[in-house]
Amino acid sequence: MTDYTEFEQTELDERVVEIARVAKVVKGGRRFSFRVTVVAGDNRGSIGVGTGKANAVPDAMRKASERARKDMHKVNVFGTTIPHEVTGVVSGAKVLLKPASPGTGVIAGGGVRAVLEAAGVSDILTKSLGSSNLLNVVYATMSALEQLKSPQEMAALRGKAVKDVTPFWERRKNG
Repeated sequence: MTDYTEFEQTELDERVVEIARVAKVVKGGRRFSFRVTVVAGDNRGSIGVGTGKANAVPDAMRKASERARKDMHKVNVFGTTIPHEVTGVVSGAKVLLKPASPGTGVIAGGGVRAVLEAAGVSDILTKSLGSSNLLNVVYATMSALEQLKSPQEMAALRGKAVKDVTPFWERRKNG
């Protein structure tokens, strides 16, 4: 019998997004520690973000990857892209995600790229607006991905046929 956590560790694509040295001011001066942000995904639509803090980088990484695995969410992906345009906002960070036709690639910056690639999205256009705080940008990307609805949900919501709400290149391909 295999251990489930062992299976999860080998299956997931884990990416370190940020390693930051943070300080806490105490009576004797500053006490330094490390904050690590990790993105974990299965490249098939499940994604999680975790943050860990410790006095040593390896300990912080371990904590962050454990939290990322616990915080896994399933997001709606449409082939190699996303079903529709969406915006995620966390604090001052705003991330715009737009579906792209096959072959476009991931047009995104550091934190956004890590989240999208770990989720299994390979064709997408993005724009980061507002704050460039990496932690907030990563969480804004997660917020945007959680808002995604499948083409079936969108069609039901808008009272249209599924073929009318799919991206234009899919409609062209299918006739």
